[in-house]
Amino acid sequence: MFAIDRLRRRLSPKAMMVLAVPLVGIASVAVAAQMANPGSVEVASLLKARLPKTPLTKVDCEKVKGLCEVTADSNLFYVDTKARYLIIGRVYDMETRQDLTAARLLEINPDMLVGGAAKANAASADGDEESALAPPQGRLQKTSLPARPATLSLDGLPKDGAIVWGNPAGQTVTVFTDFRCGYCRALTNVLRSMDVRVVERPISVLGSRDIADRVYCAKNREEALHAAYAGEPFKGGASCDTSGLDANEAFAHKHGLTGTPVIVRSDGAVLEGYRPKEFLLSWIKEGRS
Repeated sequence: MFAIDRLRRRLSPKAMMVLAVPLVGIASVAVAAQMANPGSVEVASLLKARLPKTPLTKVDCEKVKGLCEVTADSNLFYVDTKARYLIIGRVYDMETRQDLTAARLLEINPDMLVGGAAKANAASADGDEESALAPPQGRLQKTSLPARPATLSLDGLPKDGAIVWGNPAGQTVTVFTDFRCGYCRALTNVLRSMDVRVVERPISVLGSRDIADRVYCAKNREEALHAAYAGEPFKGGASCDTSGLDANEAFAHKHGLTGTPVIVRSDGAVLEGYRPKEFLLSWIKEGRS
């Protein structure tokens, strides 16, 4: 059941009136976007007055015009710039084709996989807005990561099947990805902003083998790769030998890589899932020591 459905069942009629306007659709977001942005500090002050029992971690009114992203412990929600309307759901950037909410949730909780929209906690018996945002232990839905070896040797992989991009002189990271994976897209955008050499090995977890074949056979694989993630058209070129992609699939199956992305450092250390830039910079640096 979606978070908002749980809220609708538990919130009072008065609270539902508060939530109803921003949930109507794009029109309410457009109205919020026209408001003068009072700044994160002022919004945080208003929220503390209106939600005194909610521990605010961070308020960011610069990321999405007209909205303020609010982090409360391991929870994420949005308010307008007057802190009147509260929105629980996901924000999707249609230009960059990124799920901003999912990426932010993984920054907050890097060791969990979060599926779908932002998850609201179950409301307590009093049924007010704040109880729906409170972070009781164990209420955030998680999927435990399956057991994996701490390190992974890539010696069994052939040179073929890899799409190499980034800085040729940078530290090398190997990434197993799927072109239909939103977290892979977000990770790729982060890696593009870093001084690293990326060896990307596509695997078809979400039925993306047709895209992988076209990217791999493109004249400029790097350009095709980024176009594919952005959902932009690209020339796949003539048919080519894609046995290297078969090898990627076989390797992933052998080592139990059933989700993407999977990041492998040059020393074999493994990370599963999206990580923010600051985390990756530190983690990659550890591999050099």
